[in-house]
Amino acid sequence: MFSHVMVGANDVQDSKKFYDAALGALGYEPGVIDDKGRCFYFNKSGVFAISKPINGEPACHGNGSTIGFKAESSAAADAWHTAGLANGGTTCEAPPGIREGANGKLYLAYLLDPSGNKICALHRPG
Repeated sequence: MFSHVMVGANDVQDSKKFYDAALGALGYEPGVIDDKGRCFYFNKSGVFAISKPINGEPACHGNGSTIGFKAESSAAADAWHTAGLANGGTTCEAPPGIREGANGKLYLAYLLDPSGNKICALHRPG
């Protein structure tokens, strides 16, 4: 559905450190910085990017927004959460674990990145 997702960052290098660790725990390669100072993470299903806002204003989180990253297992989601916390992330919501809702059981782990963007790792148990 999506070609890419980009979030704002006040300090791209701090955010890159965070995302390299967190996404690395899910098997992604480190981000690549382009000539404009933006950082990109590529895989076969799309692109995730971080950038200072082009309007020069401070980056801010989207209230009510969450970006979810697919985790192959609950252990991978936990590793993502641990790596994120160790690299500038802040835990939010309930601790990582099973949540039940209209979509069945989901294993979710939530973090705020260094710029306050809400992200999660999601595993769908079999």
